[in-house]
Amino acid sequence: MIAKFSGYRCSICQHEFGPGDVTYTCPRDRGNLDVVLDIAEIQTTCSPEQIFASPEYSLWRYLPLLPVSDPGGLGTPLRAAGWTPVFRLPRLAEELGLRHLWLKDESRNPTASFKDRASAVVVGRARDIHAEVVVTASTGNAGAALAGMSAAVGQKAVIFAPRSAPPAKIAQLLVFGARVLLVDGTYDDAFDLTIQAAQAFGWYCRNTGYNPFTAEGKKTAALEIWEWMQREAASELSAHRRLSIFVSVGDGNIISGIHKGFKDLHALGWLEHMPRIFGVQAEGSAAIANAFFSGTEQIIPVQARTLADSISVDLPRDGVRAVRAARQTDGAYVLVSDAEILAAIAALGPNGIFAEPAGATAYAGLVKAVASGLIGEDDPVLVLNTGSGLKDVRAAMQAVPEAPVIEPSLDAVRKIIG
Repeated sequence: MIAKFSGYRCSICQHEFGPGDVTYTCPRDRGNLDVVLDIAEIQTTCSPEQIFASPEYSLWRYLPLLPVSDPGGLGTPLRAAGWTPVFRLPRLAEELGLRHLWLKDESRNPTASFKDRASAVVVGRARDIHAEVVVTASTGNAGAALAGMSAAVGQKAVIFAPRSAPPAKIAQLLVFGARVLLVDGTYDDAFDLTIQAAQAFGWYCRNTGYNPFTAEGKKTAALEIWEWMQREAASELSAHRRLSIFVSVGDGNIISGIHKGFKDLHALGWLEHMPRIFGVQAEGSAAIANAFFSGTEQIIPVQARTLADSISVDLPRDGVRAVRAARQTDGAYVLVSDAEILAAIAALGPNGIFAEPAGATAYAGLVKAVASGLIGEDDPVLVLNTGSGLKDVRAAMQAVPEAPVIEPSLDAVRKIIG
Protein backbone atom coordinates (compact mmCIF):
# COMPACT_ATOMS: atom_id res chain seq x y z
CA MET A 1 0.00 0.00 0.00
CA ILE A 2 1.19 3.53 -0.75
CA ALA A 3 1.51 5.04 2.73
CA LYS A 4 -0.24 8.36 1.95
CA PHE A 5 -3.15 6.59 0.19
CA SER A 6 -5.64 5.14 2.69
CA GLY A 7 -8.49 4.12 0.37
CA TYR A 8 -11.48 5.43 -1.54
CA ARG A 9 -14.77 7.18 -0.76
CA CYS A 10 -17.83 6.99 -3.00
CA SER A 11 -18.98 10.41 -4.17
CA ILE A 12 -22.62 9.27 -4.02
CA CYS A 13 -23.16 7.07 -0.95
CA GLN A 14 -19.98 8.19 0.89
CA HIS A 15 -19.08 4.58 1.71
CA GLU A 16 -15.36 4.07 2.22
CA PHE A 17 -13.29 1.23 0.79
CA GLY A 18 -9.78 -0.01 1.44
CA PRO A 19 -7.11 0.35 -1.26
CA GLY A 20 -7.51 -3.27 -2.36
CA ASP A 21 -11.31 -3.47 -2.12
CA VAL A 22 -12.21 -1.72 -5.41
CA THR A 23 -10.52 -0.55 -8.58
CA TYR A 24 -12.80 1.77 -10.52
CA THR A 25 -16.30 2.79 -9.32
CA CYS A 26 -18.44 2.12 -6.27
CA PRO A 27 -19.88 -1.43 -6.40
CA ARG A 28 -22.99 -0.22 -4.58
CA ASP A 29 -24.19 2.58 -6.86
CA ARG A 30 -21.49 2.97 -9.57
CA GLY A 31 -20.59 6.38 -8.14
CA ASN A 32 -17.19 7.91 -8.86
CA LEU A 33 -14.60 7.18 -6.20
CA ASP A 34 -12.48 9.85 -4.53
CA VAL A 35 -9.00 8.76 -3.51
CA VAL A 36 -8.62 9.35 0.23
CA LEU A 37 -5.21 10.58 1.30
CA ASP A 38 -3.74 10.08 4.75
CA ILE A 39 -3.87 13.76 5.65
CA ALA A 40 -2.31 13.31 9.10
CA GLU A 41 0.71 11.50 7.68
CA ILE A 42 1.23 14.09 4.95
CA GLN A 43 1.05 16.88 7.53
CA THR A 44 3.83 15.25 9.55
CA THR A 45 6.11 14.41 6.62
CA CYS A 46 5.66 17.32 4.23
CA SER A 47 5.16 21.09 4.16
CA PRO A 48 4.48 23.74 1.53
CA GLU A 49 8.04 24.99 1.97
CA GLN A 50 9.44 21.58 1.08
CA ILE A 51 7.33 21.44 -2.08
CA PHE A 52 8.27 24.99 -3.07
CA ALA A 53 11.95 24.05 -2.72
CA SER A 54 11.66 20.98 -4.97
CA PRO A 55 14.12 20.95 -7.89
CA GLU A 56 11.61 19.00 -10.03
CA TYR A 57 9.64 21.32 -12.28
CA SER A 58 6.79 19.04 -13.31
CA LEU A 59 3.67 17.64 -11.69
CA TRP A 60 5.94 15.19 -9.86
CA ARG A 61 7.06 17.97 -7.49
CA TYR A 62 3.72 17.19 -5.80
CA LEU A 63 4.49 13.48 -5.36
CA PRO A 64 3.93 13.75 -1.55
CA LEU A 65 0.27 14.58 -2.34
CA LEU A 66 -0.23 11.86 -4.96
CA PRO A 67 -1.37 8.27 -4.28
CA VAL A 68 1.38 6.63 -6.34
CA SER A 69 5.03 5.72 -5.93
CA ASP A 70 7.78 7.50 -7.80
CA PRO A 71 7.26 6.08 -11.34
CA GLY A 72 10.86 6.46 -12.44
CA GLY A 73 11.42 7.51 -16.03
CA LEU A 74 13.83 10.29 -15.13
CA GLY A 75 14.68 12.42 -18.15
CA THR A 76 11.69 11.14 -20.16
CA PRO A 77 8.47 12.93 -21.18
CA LEU A 78 6.70 11.21 -18.27
CA ARG A 79 8.66 13.52 -15.96
CA ALA A 80 7.84 16.61 -18.05
CA ALA A 81 4.06 16.63 -17.64
CA GLY A 82 2.68 19.60 -15.76
CA TRP A 83 4.32 22.79 -14.47
CA THR A 84 2.72 24.68 -17.34
CA PRO A 85 3.12 28.46 -17.60
CA VAL A 86 0.64 31.10 -16.49
CA PHE A 87 0.51 34.10 -18.82
CA ARG A 88 -0.96 37.55 -18.32
CA LEU A 89 -3.43 38.71 -20.97
CA PRO A 90 -3.41 42.51 -20.54
CA ARG A 91 -5.01 43.43 -23.88
CA LEU A 92 -7.86 40.97 -23.45
CA ALA A 93 -8.28 42.11 -19.85
CA GLU A 94 -8.68 45.68 -21.10
CA GLU A 95 -11.21 44.60 -23.73
CA LEU A 96 -13.27 42.80 -21.08
CA GLY A 97 -12.89 45.54 -18.48
CA LEU A 98 -11.01 43.31 -16.01
CA ARG A 99 -8.13 44.32 -13.77
CA HIS A 100 -6.50 40.89 -13.55
CA LEU A 101 -6.64 38.15 -16.20
CA TRP A 102 -4.32 35.18 -16.59
CA LEU A 103 -4.29 32.03 -18.71
CA LYS A 104 -2.69 28.72 -17.74
CA ASP A 105 -1.53 27.12 -20.97
CA GLU A 106 -1.83 23.34 -20.87
CA SER A 107 -0.88 23.07 -24.53
CA ARG A 108 2.74 23.20 -23.27
CA ASN A 109 2.47 19.63 -21.93
CA PRO A 110 4.48 16.91 -23.75
CA THR A 111 1.57 15.75 -25.93
CA ALA A 112 0.04 19.25 -26.03
CA SER A 113 -2.97 18.83 -23.76
CA PHE A 114 -4.10 18.83 -20.13
CA LYS A 115 -4.70 15.07 -20.36
CA ASP A 116 -0.99 14.35 -19.86
CA ARG A 117 -1.54 14.99 -16.16
CA ALA A 118 -4.07 12.18 -15.75
CA SER A 119 -2.16 9.78 -17.97
CA ALA A 120 1.14 10.36 -16.17
CA VAL A 121 -0.41 9.47 -12.81
CA VAL A 122 -2.36 6.51 -14.25
CA VAL A 123 0.88 5.16 -15.75
CA GLY A 124 2.42 5.58 -12.31
CA ARG A 125 -0.44 3.58 -10.81
CA ALA A 126 -0.12 0.92 -13.54
CA ARG A 127 3.53 0.48 -12.59
CA ASP A 128 2.59 0.19 -8.91
CA ILE A 129 0.14 -2.64 -9.63
CA HIS A 130 2.30 -4.22 -12.38
CA ALA A 131 -0.35 -3.80 -15.10
CA GLU A 132 0.86 -5.15 -18.43
CA VAL A 133 -1.52 -3.13 -20.63
CA VAL A 134 -3.33 0.17 -20.03
CA VAL A 135 -6.39 0.93 -22.17
CA THR A 136 -8.55 4.01 -22.62
CA ALA A 137 -11.35 5.48 -24.69
CA SER A 138 -10.65 8.90 -26.13
CA THR A 139 -11.68 11.47 -28.70
CA GLY A 140 -7.95 11.98 -29.12
CA ASN A 141 -6.33 13.96 -26.30
CA ALA A 142 -6.60 11.40 -23.50
CA GLY A 143 -5.46 8.69 -25.88
CA ALA A 144 -2.51 10.73 -27.12
CA ALA A 145 -1.56 11.48 -23.54
CA LEU A 146 -1.73 7.82 -22.52
CA ALA A 147 0.16 6.75 -25.64
CA GLY A 148 2.87 9.34 -25.07
CA MET A 149 3.30 8.79 -21.32
CA SER A 150 3.28 5.01 -21.85
CA ALA A 151 5.82 5.20 -24.67
CA ALA A 152 8.16 7.18 -22.42
CA VAL A 153 8.59 4.20 -20.07
CA GLY A 154 7.79 1.23 -22.31
CA GLN A 155 4.26 0.65 -21.01
CA LYS A 156 1.88 -1.07 -23.46
CA ALA A 157 -1.19 1.01 -24.36
CA VAL A 158 -4.39 0.34 -26.30
CA ILE A 159 -6.63 3.21 -27.44
CA PHE A 160 -10.26 3.05 -28.56
CA ALA A 161 -11.25 6.24 -30.42
CA PRO A 162 -14.32 7.17 -32.45
CA ARG A 163 -13.49 7.13 -36.14
CA SER A 164 -14.63 10.78 -36.29
CA ALA A 165 -11.73 11.97 -34.10
CA PRO A 166 -9.55 14.66 -35.75
CA PRO A 167 -6.77 13.16 -37.92
CA ALA A 168 -4.03 15.04 -36.05
CA LYS A 169 -5.06 13.35 -32.83
CA ILE A 170 -5.19 9.90 -34.42
CA ALA A 171 -1.73 10.53 -35.88
CA GLN A 172 -0.37 11.16 -32.38
CA LEU A 173 -1.77 7.86 -31.12
CA LEU A 174 -0.19 5.92 -33.95
CA VAL A 175 3.18 7.67 -33.91
CA PHE A 176 3.55 7.08 -30.16
CA GLY A 177 3.22 3.36 -30.86
CA ALA A 178 -0.09 2.61 -29.16
CA ARG A 179 -2.41 -0.04 -30.52
CA VAL A 180 -5.27 2.03 -31.96
CA LEU A 181 -8.79 0.75 -32.67
CA LEU A 182 -11.19 3.19 -34.35
CA VAL A 183 -14.77 2.59 -33.28
CA ASP A 184 -17.58 3.13 -35.78
CA GLY A 185 -19.64 5.07 -33.25
CA THR A 186 -19.49 7.85 -30.66
CA TYR A 187 -17.08 8.50 -27.80
CA ASP A 188 -19.66 6.95 -25.48
CA ASP A 189 -19.66 3.78 -27.60
CA ALA A 190 -15.86 3.66 -27.38
CA PHE A 191 -16.04 4.24 -23.61
CA ASP A 192 -18.36 1.29 -23.02
CA LEU A 193 -16.36 -0.98 -25.33
CA THR A 194 -13.16 -0.10 -23.49
CA ILE A 195 -14.61 -1.24 -20.17
CA GLN A 196 -15.76 -4.50 -21.73
CA ALA A 197 -12.33 -5.08 -23.27
CA ALA A 198 -10.54 -4.33 -19.99
CA GLN A 199 -12.70 -6.89 -18.20
CA ALA A 200 -12.29 -9.49 -20.95
CA PHE A 201 -8.52 -9.20 -21.37
CA GLY A 202 -7.35 -8.14 -17.92
CA TRP A 203 -6.20 -4.69 -19.01
CA TYR A 204 -5.99 -1.70 -16.64
CA CYS A 205 -8.59 0.86 -17.73
CA ARG A 206 -7.69 4.55 -17.68
CA ASN A 207 -11.14 5.79 -18.78
CA THR A 208 -11.84 9.32 -17.67
CA GLY A 209 -14.52 9.55 -15.00
CA TYR A 210 -14.11 5.83 -14.32
CA ASN A 211 -10.57 5.36 -13.04
CA PRO A 212 -10.20 7.39 -9.79
CA PHE A 213 -6.54 8.10 -10.50
CA THR A 214 -7.40 10.33 -13.48
CA ALA A 215 -8.77 12.98 -11.12
CA GLU A 216 -5.63 12.63 -9.00
CA GLY A 217 -3.54 13.51 -12.03
CA LYS A 218 -5.78 16.40 -12.99
CA LYS A 219 -5.76 17.83 -9.48
CA THR A 220 -2.08 18.68 -10.00
CA ALA A 221 -3.22 21.71 -12.01
CA ALA A 222 -4.91 22.99 -8.85
CA LEU A 223 -1.72 22.35 -6.88
CA GLU A 224 0.25 24.37 -9.42
CA ILE A 225 -2.31 27.19 -9.32
CA TRP A 226 -2.07 27.19 -5.51
CA GLU A 227 1.71 27.46 -5.65
CA TRP A 228 1.48 30.18 -8.29
CA MET A 229 -0.97 32.06 -6.07
CA GLN A 230 1.54 31.98 -3.21
CA ARG A 231 4.60 32.85 -5.30
CA GLU A 232 3.43 35.29 -7.94
CA ALA A 233 -0.14 36.47 -7.46
CA ALA A 234 -0.50 36.94 -3.69
CA SER A 235 -0.55 40.73 -3.92
CA GLU A 236 -3.38 40.64 -6.45
CA LEU A 237 -5.58 38.13 -4.63
CA SER A 238 -7.39 38.51 -1.33
CA ALA A 239 -10.10 36.91 0.77
CA HIS A 240 -12.49 39.55 -0.54
CA ARG A 241 -11.70 38.81 -4.20
CA ARG A 242 -11.12 35.11 -4.62
CA LEU A 243 -9.60 33.85 -7.84
CA SER A 244 -12.20 32.71 -10.40
CA ILE A 245 -11.08 29.79 -12.57
CA PHE A 246 -12.77 29.06 -15.92
CA VAL A 247 -12.62 25.45 -17.13
CA SER A 248 -14.15 23.81 -20.19
CA VAL A 249 -16.24 20.75 -19.30
CA GLY A 250 -17.04 17.57 -21.22
CA ASP A 251 -17.27 14.45 -19.08
CA GLY A 252 -16.54 16.53 -15.96
CA ASN A 253 -13.26 14.98 -14.86
CA ILE A 254 -11.01 18.02 -15.28
CA ILE A 255 -13.21 20.32 -13.23
CA SER A 256 -13.77 17.66 -10.56
CA GLY A 257 -10.03 16.96 -10.43
CA ILE A 258 -9.24 20.64 -9.95
CA HIS A 259 -11.84 20.82 -7.19
CA LYS A 260 -10.29 17.73 -5.57
CA GLY A 261 -6.87 19.39 -5.56
CA PHE A 262 -8.16 22.47 -3.76
CA LYS A 263 -10.12 20.30 -1.29
CA ASP A 264 -6.97 18.31 -0.46
CA LEU A 265 -5.04 21.53 0.12
CA HIS A 266 -7.82 22.88 2.34
CA ALA A 267 -7.90 19.63 4.36
CA LEU A 268 -4.14 19.94 4.89
CA GLY A 269 -4.61 23.48 6.18
CA TRP A 270 -2.51 24.86 3.32
CA LEU A 271 -5.32 26.76 1.57
CA GLU A 272 -7.65 29.11 3.40
CA HIS A 273 -9.84 30.50 0.63
CA MET A 274 -11.09 28.15 -2.08
CA PRO A 275 -11.07 29.67 -5.60
CA ARG A 276 -14.41 29.92 -7.37
CA ILE A 277 -14.68 27.38 -10.19
CA PHE A 278 -16.72 28.09 -13.33
CA GLY A 279 -17.53 25.28 -15.74
CA VAL A 280 -18.11 26.10 -19.39
CA GLN A 281 -19.96 23.72 -21.70
CA ALA A 282 -20.87 23.87 -25.36
CA GLU A 283 -24.59 24.43 -25.90
CA GLY A 284 -24.69 21.21 -27.89
CA SER A 285 -23.13 19.14 -25.10
CA ALA A 286 -24.60 20.53 -21.91
CA ALA A 287 -25.67 17.60 -19.73
CA ILE A 288 -23.75 18.81 -16.67
CA ALA A 289 -24.75 22.46 -17.04
CA ASN A 290 -28.38 21.36 -17.39
CA ALA A 291 -28.17 19.59 -14.02
CA PHE A 292 -26.52 22.64 -12.43
CA PHE A 293 -29.21 24.99 -13.75
CA SER A 294 -32.00 22.66 -12.58
CA GLY A 295 -30.56 22.61 -9.05
CA THR A 296 -30.03 18.84 -9.05
CA GLU A 297 -27.22 16.33 -9.46
CA GLN A 298 -29.16 14.22 -11.94
CA ILE A 299 -27.20 13.91 -15.17
CA ILE A 300 -29.55 13.31 -18.10
CA PRO A 301 -27.82 12.23 -21.33
CA VAL A 302 -27.96 14.43 -24.42
CA GLN A 303 -27.16 13.89 -28.09
CA ALA A 304 -23.93 15.85 -28.16
CA ARG A 305 -23.32 18.10 -31.17
CA THR A 306 -20.40 20.53 -31.05
CA LEU A 307 -17.24 21.23 -33.03
CA ALA A 308 -15.31 21.03 -29.74
CA ASP A 309 -14.73 17.28 -30.00
CA SER A 310 -12.82 17.02 -26.71
CA ILE A 311 -15.92 18.07 -24.75
CA SER A 312 -18.55 16.41 -26.95
CA VAL A 313 -20.09 13.84 -24.61
CA ASP A 314 -23.58 12.32 -24.54
CA LEU A 315 -23.37 10.96 -20.98
CA PRO A 316 -20.72 12.61 -18.79
CA ARG A 317 -19.16 9.99 -16.52
CA ASP A 318 -18.11 12.43 -13.79
CA GLY A 319 -21.14 14.69 -13.83
CA VAL A 320 -22.09 14.69 -10.16
CA ARG A 321 -18.68 15.81 -8.96
CA ALA A 322 -18.53 18.34 -11.81
CA VAL A 323 -21.79 19.93 -10.66
CA ARG A 324 -20.46 20.11 -7.10
CA ALA A 325 -17.18 21.70 -8.20
CA ALA A 326 -19.05 24.84 -9.24
CA ARG A 327 -21.82 24.72 -6.64
CA GLN A 328 -19.56 24.17 -3.63
CA THR A 329 -17.13 26.96 -4.58
CA ASP A 330 -19.73 29.66 -5.37
CA GLY A 331 -18.98 29.25 -9.05
CA ALA A 332 -21.43 28.60 -11.87
CA TYR A 333 -21.88 27.07 -15.30
CA VAL A 334 -21.91 28.97 -18.57
CA LEU A 335 -23.07 27.74 -21.98
CA VAL A 336 -21.47 28.90 -25.24
CA SER A 337 -22.26 28.32 -28.89
CA ASP A 338 -19.87 26.90 -31.47
CA ALA A 339 -19.72 30.38 -33.03
CA GLU A 340 -18.61 31.81 -29.68
CA ILE A 341 -15.97 29.08 -29.38
CA LEU A 342 -14.56 29.97 -32.81
CA ALA A 343 -14.56 33.65 -31.84
CA ALA A 344 -12.58 32.75 -28.72
CA ILE A 345 -9.96 30.92 -30.81
CA ALA A 346 -9.64 34.04 -32.95
CA ALA A 347 -9.38 36.31 -29.88
CA LEU A 348 -6.71 34.25 -28.11
CA GLY A 349 -4.49 33.81 -31.15
CA PRO A 350 -3.30 37.44 -31.46
CA ASN A 351 -2.34 37.22 -27.78
CA GLY A 352 0.02 34.31 -28.39
CA ILE A 353 -2.33 31.46 -27.42
CA PHE A 354 -3.23 28.82 -30.01
CA ALA A 355 -6.13 26.92 -28.44
CA GLU A 356 -8.12 23.99 -29.74
CA PRO A 357 -11.92 24.42 -29.57
CA ALA A 358 -12.26 22.80 -26.13
CA GLY A 359 -9.47 25.00 -24.77
CA ALA A 360 -10.98 28.18 -26.21
CA THR A 361 -14.36 27.23 -24.74
CA ALA A 362 -13.19 28.37 -21.30
CA TYR A 363 -12.35 31.85 -22.61
CA ALA A 364 -15.64 32.01 -24.50
CA GLY A 365 -17.34 31.30 -21.18
CA LEU A 366 -15.48 34.13 -19.49
CA VAL A 367 -16.57 36.58 -22.21
CA LYS A 368 -20.18 35.57 -21.61
CA ALA A 369 -19.80 35.65 -17.82
CA VAL A 370 -18.51 39.23 -17.97
CA ALA A 371 -21.35 40.27 -20.26
CA SER A 372 -23.95 38.74 -17.92
CA GLY A 373 -22.48 40.21 -14.74
CA LEU A 374 -21.26 36.91 -13.26
CA ILE A 375 -17.74 38.36 -13.27
CA GLY A 376 -16.99 41.94 -12.31
CA GLU A 377 -14.16 44.36 -12.96
CA ASP A 378 -12.32 43.57 -9.72
CA ASP A 379 -12.64 39.78 -9.92
CA PRO A 380 -9.24 38.18 -10.64
CA VAL A 381 -9.67 35.48 -13.30
CA LEU A 382 -7.59 32.56 -14.55
CA VAL A 383 -8.63 30.75 -17.74
CA LEU A 384 -7.47 27.21 -18.42
CA ASN A 385 -6.51 26.42 -22.02
CA THR A 386 -6.68 22.63 -22.10
CA GLY A 387 -5.11 21.89 -25.49
CA SER A 388 -3.18 23.11 -28.53
CA GLY A 389 -4.86 24.36 -31.67
CA LEU A 390 -2.60 22.02 -33.61
CA LYS A 391 -4.85 19.23 -32.34
CA ASP A 392 -7.67 20.38 -34.64
CA VAL A 393 -6.40 22.55 -37.48
CA ARG A 394 -9.66 22.26 -39.40
CA ALA A 395 -11.52 24.02 -36.59
CA ALA A 396 -8.80 26.66 -36.30
CA MET A 397 -9.15 27.48 -39.99
CA GLN A 398 -12.86 28.12 -39.47
CA ALA A 399 -11.99 30.79 -36.90
CA VAL A 400 -9.88 32.98 -39.20
CA PRO A 401 -10.07 34.35 -42.77
CA GLU A 402 -8.20 32.52 -45.49
CA ALA A 403 -4.76 33.76 -46.46
CA PRO A 404 -4.70 35.38 -49.91
CA VAL A 405 -2.72 33.74 -52.72
CA ILE A 406 -0.61 36.23 -54.65
CA GLU A 407 1.81 36.33 -57.55
CA PRO A 408 5.52 36.44 -56.58
CA SER A 409 5.92 40.20 -57.13
CA LEU A 410 6.11 43.37 -55.03
CA ASP A 411 3.18 44.83 -56.95
CA ALA A 412 1.03 41.98 -55.74
CA VAL A 413 2.19 42.63 -52.17
CA ARG A 414 1.39 46.36 -52.49
CA LYS A 415 -2.14 45.58 -53.68
CA ILE A 416 -2.74 43.48 -50.58
CA ILE A 417 -1.19 45.73 -47.93
CA GLY A 418 -2.52 48.96 -49.45
